[in-house]
Amino acid sequence: MPTITVIPGDGIGPEVTAAVIDVFAAAGTDLDYDRQSAGIGAIATHGSPLPQETLDSIDRNRVALKGPLTTPSGSGFRSVNVAIRKNFELFANVRPVQTLLPGGRYEGIDLVLIRENTEGLYVGVEHFIGMERDPRAAAESVMITTRFGSERIARFAFEYAAANGREKVTLAHKANILKHTQGLFLEVGRRIAEEYADRIAFEDRIIDATAMYLVLDPYRFDVLVMENMFGDILSDLMAGLVGGLGFAPAANVGETHAVFEAVHGSAPDIADLGVANPTSLLLSGCLLLDHVGQKEAAARIRRAVQGVIESGAARTADMGGGHGTSEFAAAVIGALA
Repeated sequence: MPTITVIPGDGIGPEVTAAVIDVFAAAGTDLDYDRQSAGIGAIATHGSPLPQETLDSIDRNRVALKGPLTTPSGSGFRSVNVAIRKNFELFANVRPVQTLLPGGRYEGIDLVLIRENTEGLYVGVEHFIGMERDPRAAAESVMITTRFGSERIARFAFEYAAANGREKVTLAHKANILKHTQGLFLEVGRRIAEEYADRIAFEDRIIDATAMYLVLDPYRFDVLVMENMFGDILSDLMAGLVGGLGFAPAANVGETHAVFEAVHGSAPDIADLGVANPTSLLLSGCLLLDHVGQKEAAARIRRAVQGVIESGAARTADMGGGHGTSEFAAAVIGALA
């Protein structure tokens, strides 16, 4: 029985996490839980938004389920989430999106974005440049792209596509302008694509055109792979195609560790009201179950979630309904087959 680190998080995090654990229990999952703290709530109990005990737990268990976290101002962390990803070299951010809520702008969306998680502008190498007595006259950021990192994420995207019955990988880039950083990313991606040419179709597209076509005709895409900042932006755009971040799961995967998380914020304005939509974390939990070899339970939970939402048996306010978090979870439990 695998043990997973559970970090309920801040705001609505404890509520949606409790809903996920209840559904897991009803689905008969075979898991033990190691509960830990992180985020703004951990400062009062541990003196840090990312306690060493939490890092030790993730390191020991190698798998974690994490609710939304708030990074406190002046904490020394640009982001607790980023700190976790860097600490465990979680180089691949996997963001699948599928249509669950009927009646939206699009039907039948089924896409996966794979984002490089450790390089690009998000390495945080930046500084001010002083001129004419103004110490902050200009600011400069450095985009870092390595051949190693590009190869690793490109191969991950093709292996993901092959393992999940996907037909095409689109590499999105800005190599027409950023000749060196994005040029290297594109060069490596094209070379890796050749190794899979007999199994997986490949194309590359300029990032701005990719954004446009995701809105005009998202069905032309399947698996998309891109560098860090572009992936951050387009993964949220893709969530918008299916109703928003409340329906979007996420996995952060490394060579040895993986963290599965809700991608929405902690929503402190509705914390403790029992009205939050747990779908994002619930679907992230299904990705976790896939990861630990409990695919049958994951499939049953996904079917139940889809059935509850499609039928309208229970919908939270963001779905146009009036049910609460626990009511939605109870409906999913009732729909498990």
